[in-house]
Amino acid sequence: MDNVALFVDVQNIYYTTRQIHKCNFDYNQFWRSATEGRNVVKAVAYAVERGDSKQREFQNILRGIGFEVKLKPFIQRADGSAKGDWDVGITIDAMEYAGLAETIVFATGDGDFDLLASKLVDKGKEVEVYGVQELTSVSLIKAASKYVPVQGDLLLR
Repeated sequence: MDNVALFVDVQNIYYTTRQIHKCNFDYNQFWRSATEGRNVVKAVAYAVERGDSKQREFQNILRGIGFEVKLKPFIQRADGSAKGDWDVGITIDAMEYAGLAETIVFATGDGDFDLLASKLVDKGKEVEVYGVQELTSVSLIKAASKYVPVQGDLLLR
């Protein structure tokens, strides 16, 4: 059985799915799709902590599915911009767990991960990317072994 590790950029998936499809991402269906016939060695959802009860409920749902939830504090800058980026954390975890898995799955459309995907493929890993097609970086799609557009069953309508 193939070992798989899943890494979800929650903010990216949330905002891109809402922007294009006007609905939410179906994490249960994603889990079924990405793990079918595979042994999960690691599954992490990376999110920003805003401290509200609805967000805590969502995080508990993710945990119930099987994800470890990693949180960073939401930082509002004086100029009104916000910070809560998990790119380095996702990269470190993916490199760490790549030794345990033949397949690495990312749920993100962020082109910053194209180098990571390329490096993992060079190391003989299968890299699958789930992302909203209209907002997923072309370089990330090209770097992946397989690209799965977020549409159809992967949407909660």
